[in-house]
Amino acid sequence: MEYKKITFIGAGNMACAIIAGLVTSGYPTNLITASDPKPDKCDFLTNQYNIDTKKNNFLAAEQADVIVLAVKPQLMQLVGNDLRSVDWNHKLIISIVAGINNARLNEILSDSINLIRAMPNMPVLIKQGMTGLYANSNVNQSDKVFVSELMGTVGKICWVEQESDINNIIAIASSAPAYFFLFMEAMQIEAIAQGFDKNTARLLVQQSALGAIKMGFANPNIELSTLCEQITSKGGTTAEALKIFNKHQLSDIVAKAMQAVVARAEEIGKLF
Repeated sequence: MEYKKITFIGAGNMACAIIAGLVTSGYPTNLITASDPKPDKCDFLTNQYNIDTKKNNFLAAEQADVIVLAVKPQLMQLVGNDLRSVDWNHKLIISIVAGINNARLNEILSDSINLIRAMPNMPVLIKQGMTGLYANSNVNQSDKVFVSELMGTVGKICWVEQESDINNIIAIASSAPAYFFLFMEAMQIEAIAQGFDKNTARLLVQQSALGAIKMGFANPNIELSTLCEQITSKGGTTAEALKIFNKHQLSDIVAKAMQAVVARAEEIGKLF
């Protein structure tokens, strides 16, 4: 892939995860810069990944070919004030700021920016991420290819045609690892209650989850519901567990949770 100078504005968990994934994938560290006002975050990134760090957002952005906006939504306007004087010509912006849409970023930065909104999830840290991507009309095909390859180094990608679908990506993929961890934690707690020590309980849960995921990928033409049926004998033990899940309307709970994510993303867009 083509290598360009990348600056991360913000060094929070997601930015650190992407940086870690890029570095371990072989992206040249001398082409990666991160800007953050907190010295401890800058020191960590310099020591851990040997990248350049700055406290001045403008200086960090001005030197970059690609700028990754990785700040909290409520800080976007403040960061935008730092970046107003940046010459956006020939620069590509990748925003991973949840809820802040293309129109709002145009207001904050410039109405002529080349913007791709990206919604990755935390497994980019181990190069197993899932990233949703949307490009505004200013973005050329070459930049789309670059971002596809860039985020492809840390996992899978999915382009969407409509910007509104980015909020759906947040609900389906970006937030999803937390859903699975919550479910796994509940299983671990019950396993401990049944007498297993903490480490054994976690092993039992994690390996079962990993095996199920790998079965799904190994059988892409088999519906998930069919895979579930293959494990479930009529009148057997698994069937009893599924009865409880269905009785308490697990599918409805999941749907409502995902809809709440979309609603909150839309709300954030109006607030900031």
